[in-house]
Parts: sequence; C-alpha cells; structure tokens
Amino acid sequence: MNNLQKYKKDLETLIDKGDHLYNAMLYACHPAKVKERLGEKAKDFIKDLPKFEETYQSWYSESLTIIRQLLPDRLDDFTRLFAKPKSRKEISYENYVVEDYLQGLQLTRGWEKEIVVDKSAAIPKFEQQLNILKAVKQRFQSSLFDIKQLVQADLLDSELDAAQELNNSGFARGAGAIAGVVLESHLLQVCDNHGSKVAKKDPTIGDLNDLLKGNNVIETPVWRQIQHLADLRNKCDHKKSTEPTKEEIDELIEGIKKVSKTVF
Repeated sequence: MNNLQKYKKDLETLIDKGDHLYNAMLYACHPAKVKERLGEKAKDFIKDLPKFEETYQSWYSESLTIIRQLLPDRLDDFTRLFAKPKSRKEISYENYVVEDYLQGLQLTRGWEKEIVVDKSAAIPKFEQQLNILKAVKQRFQSSLFDIKQLVQADLLDSELDAAQELNNSGFARGAGAIAGVVLESHLLQVCDNHGSKVAKKDPTIGDLNDLLKGNNVIETPVWRQIQHLADLRNKCDHKKSTEPTKEEIDELIEGIKKVSKTVF
C-alpha cells in the first residue's frame, strides 16, 4: 500500500469515527429527540455510540496531523473550534468550544437557574471540525489536488530503505550520505510548504534547519534534534579520523523517519 492509499484509508476511518462522535454528541444533548426520531431503532443506535469524552481526544490528534499536512490553510480554523479563546471574557453560545463540552461547562442565570449556554452549543463547532476533515477527502478527489508531497514521501521511504540495507551490509558512510540527502529533500519541501524562502543555491541541512526555526515552523527541541542528525550526516560526508558506526547510522535513519512523519 503506497502513501496515497494509506492516507485515503486513514481518512475514511477518521471520518467514520467522527460521524459516530457527532451522533454521540447529539444523543448526549438531546436524548429524547433522538429516541423519538429513531423509534424502534433507537436501542441499537445508542448501544453502538462511543463515549465522546473518552474518544474525542484521539480523534482530534489524528485529524490534526492529517489537516496539518494536507489542508494546512484550515489548521487554525480546526484548532480554534476546540480550544478556549485566550481573549474570552465571558461565555456565550457563539464562543463556546469543544473543550468546554469536554469539561461539561454550563452557564445559568438568576435564581431560576435559567440555562444561558450548555453543552449543546458545542454541536455546531464539532460539526464544523468534521466538515473540515471531510474537505480533505474532497481535496483528494479534486483535480486541483497536488499529490507531489505524497509521491515524494514514497520516494523518501524507498531511499531510506536503501540506506538501511547499505548500513546492514557494512557500508555505513554511503548509507549515511543517502540518508542525509533524504533529510535535505524533506526539509526543502517543508520550507516550500510554509513559504520559507531559501536564499542559498545549495543549502545545507543546517541552513534549512535554521530557516525553519527562524520562521517559527519548528521549535527549539526539534531544531536540536535535526542539528544532531546533521552532525551524524556530516560525519559520513567528510573524511575524519573516526568512521561512522553502524549504530550511528541506525540512529540517523530512525531520526530522519521521525522528522519526516512529524515535521510538515
């Protein structure tokens, strides 16, 4: 299964999970209406519903990863629908978010405890999140969807596999050189994704790493990790008194795999 097929399968699974979460939220907020609408089917319907509070966070994290990579222009919209606004001074139906729902937040007024806003206010917010995720699927199906990054990911995986075979056969220096090229290619793509203009004609891993950190694409811990990988790669490219070890190249290859899957 190539990366394109894997993304499609994972996306379908996430959307299906999201639909079930949406139904769970509807039932939690409006149980009587749901039972009335479904009639005899209600019992089986309710039995199969997930617990929103227990399942949402994993759905959110997985969805966030896919949206960050394939629909980055909607990432801020997706996260805003979850997290409480820092500037919020009072709670209203308009600024109630999914995070409030998870905490069971409800606002009442007066001696009569009239409900001003309750968990049902989060229903349209989660629905919007789900629609953003579904927009990723539409992008797959659109002729405008650029699969360049997915094709590149397949190529990079193949090159890392080749580097691993070389290292296993005792050619640590050559394996490290190939792995370094993979890391350079990925970081160049990340710069392109975020509009980070590369000034140098032949930038090094260190140049690209500094550029991404300077443009706030990556944070300091990731920058340090990539810098360490660059040091391992440099040990392979330049003749030194000590040869790179198999263990160092294993670390280089595994580190690049992690970066390629977490830095977009």
